[in-house]
Amino acid sequence: MKEMAMKIGFIGLGIMGAPMAGHLLQAGHTLFVNSRSGLPSSLAAQPLTLCETARQVAQQAEVIILMLPDTPDVGEVLFGTSGVAEAELAGKVVVDMSSISPLDTKQYAQRIEQLGGHYLDAPVSGGEVGAKAATLSIMVGGPQAVFEQLLPILQLMGKNITRVGENGDGQTAKVANQMIVALTIEAVGEALLFAARAGADPAKVRQALLGGFASSRILEVHGERMVKRAFDPGFRISLHQKDLNLALSSAQKMALALPATALAQQLFTSCVAQGGGAWDHSAMVRALEQLSDFAIPAQ
Repeated sequence: MKEMAMKIGFIGLGIMGAPMAGHLLQAGHTLFVNSRSGLPSSLAAQPLTLCETARQVAQQAEVIILMLPDTPDVGEVLFGTSGVAEAELAGKVVVDMSSISPLDTKQYAQRIEQLGGHYLDAPVSGGEVGAKAATLSIMVGGPQAVFEQLLPILQLMGKNITRVGENGDGQTAKVANQMIVALTIEAVGEALLFAARAGADPAKVRQALLGGFASSRILEVHGERMVKRAFDPGFRISLHQKDLNLALSSAQKMALALPATALAQQLFTSCVAQGGGAWDHSAMVRALEQLSDFAIPAQ
């Protein structure tokens, strides 16, 4: 796709969708948007068109980007009443940047292609920080030619952009990503809890570890959240639970054992039981703290 102003639809303007849409506006593209939560304040003064339905977005846009919470949400926006599929889609591209089921993604792609459109699944990693900084990692599934066509658009929102394979493969990569993130959050939580209970300053322990082999983006960003007790999302526990459900349900179908992933899911469930479904996923440490009856002191 040539680097020229395009008509882009964006459906889903939440914590991550809003800044992603903002980057497209800053690059000079024309935006047609729709969001259940309405137009966020960050975009209120921007030159965009707010549409009442997903169908209206798809009618006017050349590329339709989705950034939605879960598989049923994507299905409803695409194929429900006044959905994307009710518009003329010949030659248009649907880019689903949500994190949803790989199996459903393949079915959605087939249905859009039958209507004359093209489909990429392009889930992202990097959270609110990456969305605001336009440094998201984007894992793409779909035809090579369509990927190359849309790459300039994706580059406005992310830095590490990889075509993993065909439709559904991008979502598979995202599930794998979420497994690693959850298990690393659990490891960082245990380590900082151990340090604090042993009498060391967890903030200084974290700083020391950042210079060694244990360093990670999770230790850097979420370790700081744990130490500062800053658990406003970010990325909500309820959404990470959804991603791990995709991993565990798929693993069951494949007769694949994922014991550590199951443990991480149980710790998230403990947080939800405490009313923490909307906490940032770094708040998994609170479940560990409850088990030990000891909390990392706030810095």
